[in-house]
Amino acid sequence: MENLIPFTSIDLGKITAHRSGEIKFGEKMLTVPKDVDITQFLNDCKARFVLFGIPEDIGIRANYGRPGAASAWKSAIKSIANIQHNRFCKGSHLLVLGSLNVKEELLQAEKLDFNNVDDRKSFSILVEKIDKEVAHIIFTIVKAGKIPIIIGGGHNNAYGNIKGTALAKGKPINAVNLDAHSDFRILEGRHSGNGFSYSFDQGFLKKYFIFGLHESYTSKNVLLRLKDIEDRVRFNTYDEIAIRKTKNFEQELNQALTFIKNDFFGIEIDLDSLPNVASSAMTPSGFSIEQARQFIHHFGQHAHASYLHICEGAPDLGDDKNPQLVGKLIGYLITDFMKAKSILFE
Repeated sequence: MENLIPFTSIDLGKITAHRSGEIKFGEKMLTVPKDVDITQFLNDCKARFVLFGIPEDIGIRANYGRPGAASAWKSAIKSIANIQHNRFCKGSHLLVLGSLNVKEELLQAEKLDFNNVDDRKSFSILVEKIDKEVAHIIFTIVKAGKIPIIIGGGHNNAYGNIKGTALAKGKPINAVNLDAHSDFRILEGRHSGNGFSYSFDQGFLKKYFIFGLHESYTSKNVLLRLKDIEDRVRFNTYDEIAIRKTKNFEQELNQALTFIKNDFFGIEIDLDSLPNVASSAMTPSGFSIEQARQFIHHFGQHAHASYLHICEGAPDLGDDKNPQLVGKLIGYLITDFMKAKSILFE
């Protein structure tokens, strides 16, 4: 893990607001001690969950999206450190591994222009480089018997999450994705819009359920492709659940779980599916934050739920007066997942 920037106890101390009579997550979360082998520590430590950040927006840039998601890790880890450690959720169940070092790749991406065909190829090469690093780290975490919680970054990182988990489990896995978009676009070079199609094509993704597609932002070609493979890839739309009400939210949660639950699966949350959350493809209409939290609880409490990935949040694109909101939202979603999984450990 040479490209991992470890998060230290000193780092935790700097971002934890200590207060008399309270115990914060930052006082209880684990970090890998200096000069200790990371893989061995992962195997030996008692934490059930491992927090890993991917502070990049290169995949988003490669998909002609707005940059800004690189800032989510810094915002989220500060909010998580200041969550209360109590009987409902314990910071000691969480190991903060650190973040991927993508400084060099970000500098290269700054010089590229999406409108230039050659530059687009260069974008894809950078994303592929990140793919390899993410897959390796996720593989190591899952192989150690831990549950990764990944903070992106762009949704391109779904590929590395799926590949790493599949390799660790020794077989393809399933995925459920709360998203306004399918991210199942053509194999035209890696970017944030085709992480799932590449995973599917390369045999790492077995079954895939897209929850809450926005009908006005899904192309005809994608819909035709999904129809051809509906035995393995299914979806519902936000419009039929929330607008036309021809489908019921709770019933659809059960339908999606039934489709994927027989194998290990990942839970993917794209924050651009939630209204007015600062993200690369910010939307004014979508499922509520409460519904997103219910979504995580519903899938997280199943034994086969193998990781949580929260992506596309972009605090840099948000309200200057409340820059902490995206990080605080990510903190809620993470603790919802931890609580759901903890039911299985009791």
